[in-house]
Amino acid sequence: MTQHLSRTALYDTHVALDGRMVPFAGWEMPLQFQGILAEARAVRATAGLFDVSHMGRIWLRGAQAADLLDWVTTADVPSVALNRARYTLVCNEAGGIIDDCIFYRLGDQEYLLIANAANRDAVWSWLQRWRTDRFPSVELDDRTLDVGMIAFQGPQTPALLDRVAPGLADELRPFRCAQTKVAGVEALVGRTGYTGEDGFEIMPAMSDAPKLWSLLQELGAVPCGLGARDVLRLEAGLLLHGTDMDVDRNPIEAGLERFVALDSESVCVEALRSIQRSGPAQRLAGFQMVGRGIARHGYAIFSRGETVGEVTSGGYSPTLDRSIGLGYVASELAPLGSRLSIDIRGKLVDAETVALPFYSRRRA
Repeated sequence: MTQHLSRTALYDTHVALDGRMVPFAGWEMPLQFQGILAEARAVRATAGLFDVSHMGRIWLRGAQAADLLDWVTTADVPSVALNRARYTLVCNEAGGIIDDCIFYRLGDQEYLLIANAANRDAVWSWLQRWRTDRFPSVELDDRTLDVGMIAFQGPQTPALLDRVAPGLADELRPFRCAQTKVAGVEALVGRTGYTGEDGFEIMPAMSDAPKLWSLLQELGAVPCGLGARDVLRLEAGLLLHGTDMDVDRNPIEAGLERFVALDSESVCVEALRSIQRSGPAQRLAGFQMVGRGIARHGYAIFSRGETVGEVTSGGYSPTLDRSIGLGYVASELAPLGSRLSIDIRGKLVDAETVALPFYSRRRA
């Protein structure tokens, strides 16, 4: 049976740019345009454009909106000020990670939750369950198909944005947002991203997305696909749900404790308090190859001749010019400088654990 794939409003734009279209989380999305490594380098050096309209956009409104969001995520939601954004995790009762998200506080009783495309239905169902059980006054509104989303990323983006939205970059510090106009197009703009670079995520009406994309491209931004996005997020030590974490992993194992408000009451907090007290058996470690070879997803990780885990994400870093990766290992093997080996096509190649992120941008 042929799978029906959804398309964003930018599909025709991608095809016209000779984008290589591939299935991704139920959508037909561009993997690359001019090439994955070239696009990744462009984002690190100048500015890139990503279509992320496939990601879920769910609004929560009402007097209990903050309470519902506080209950299903690991964040201290009431502490987030107006027009601020925060990274968080949506977890189940056992602490398993249903999704990792960003939410924006748009009003006294209004929040926007951004979910991964593959988890949009699961997050929607989880929100509906707890609205029914505990927070009946909350209005949930999935506007994924009505609101587009363009990631505008790279060190030159503040200066370029100033040409079409004067003063906006100065107004928006990281993890802040504003409802404004960009080149005359009404949009919600957040200073957020998934590349490790400075940048913005711009959310206009879906019908306005092609116009806005073209304007930003005319300013010099390079069209980028999913391939470059994956390279960039790995360099920045940013985890990918479904690969580096899932419902069988918890935030403590995944090294995301700093995003868990353990003094707040939520559906997962008791489980996470218990895991933190006892300590997880495994932890996610970042590593770099010492020997020649590229670590790939699924490759076995060895220590002293025994299998101790497997690579969850791995690849060549064009920014660092080395092979890097992530993988779960026994907690005692996770400290920095631990020696590991990666099975690369039947040959054990030396690696060592290193600090995350692998790459950090220079800050002004």
